[in-house]
Amino acid sequence: MRCALALLLMSSPVLAAPCGGRLSDFAAAMTAEAVAAGLPVEAARSYLLGAQIDDRVLKADRSQGVFRMNFIDFSRRLISQNRLEKGRALAVQHAAIFDRAAAEYGVPKGILLAFWAFETDYGAVQGDFNTRDALVTLGHDCRRPDLFQPQILAAIALHAKGDLPTDTTGAWAGEIGMVQMLPADILARGVDGDGDGHVTLKTSVADALLSGARLLQHHNWQAGQPWLAEVAVPAQMDWALSGLEVRLPVAQWQAMGVTGRSGALAGGEASLILPQGRFGPAFLAYPNFHTLFDWNQSFTYVLTGAYFATRLNGAPVYDAGNPEPGLDDAQMMRLQEKLAARGHDVGKIDGILGSGTRAAVQKEQQRLGLPADAWPTMALLNAL
Repeated sequence: MRCALALLLMSSPVLAAPCGGRLSDFAAAMTAEAVAAGLPVEAARSYLLGAQIDDRVLKADRSQGVFRMNFIDFSRRLISQNRLEKGRALAVQHAAIFDRAAAEYGVPKGILLAFWAFETDYGAVQGDFNTRDALVTLGHDCRRPDLFQPQILAAIALHAKGDLPTDTTGAWAGEIGMVQMLPADILARGVDGDGDGHVTLKTSVADALLSGARLLQHHNWQAGQPWLAEVAVPAQMDWALSGLEVRLPVAQWQAMGVTGRSGALAGGEASLILPQGRFGPAFLAYPNFHTLFDWNQSFTYVLTGAYFATRLNGAPVYDAGNPEPGLDDAQMMRLQEKLAARGHDVGKIDGILGSGTRAAVQKEQQRLGLPADAWPTMALLNAL
């Protein structure tokens, strides 16, 4: 079953089921896709029977406003003393599971605790969207059917195994369980950590954490290697070297005056990231940091999670510095329009400082002779 489904998911990026149109036609087409993948027709029909379009899912998909927050505001919102203390207590309580995750998959407890905390507040808030309806809604919607129709097939496969009842609930985008994994990832890399014969990410801590660790290992997490370190930067340097696109030996960063804020820096290669420009917090991001984007594609979310993992390991609170004021939503959208007009690929004009907008900001700062630290300010907007 898994082999047939995997082959299907690696085939054409857009499946045969037509987006839009009558829901009954869509369900019939998805059933045909499931059968073509070798899944039991009874499982497909029983899983899709009664599925409905959830307008709340469509609304959530179109309004992800939390990612408009800057790193300092976002990290202060997500990281609290209570979350730190609870995380450290859970590390002791489930020490055997974390030891197994480190031994078998090379993923340290700090990373797993961070995503457990941010995704579901350590399992307390796993989402109240019906998973089947969420996946059907997004697979039927014409925005990203190529992303979500394979998830419907994976959900049917899990349903056939008895691991995904139709009343399962989770996040609006179909993620399930304590660490919020999509059905295809659960099917391919879910771990029966407690040995009960099922992969149950909603109620089994062992299943959830070990599955998360296996997923990160699949995305090339390197055992025993660092992921993030806070640094202090000199008053003057070539700021155009900052950003995830540039990786230099740590010794080269040190030669430029970059120093660790809490102890010696690990060796290897790293990128200098300045989430709010040269006057704000500064970090060296190692190759493992890039792996975390396979869990979540938001730069701010990933940086906050990676930083929280270092806090759980004993790192101090970062130095917020004194960043230059950023742009509000309307100003950011105006900036994106100007950047797009100059030929930069900033994606959707949405007011979110994503990777495309950051890269475009840095290029325009260089062109205009401004400090190229990728932080959009009124000075840049006015110059454009």
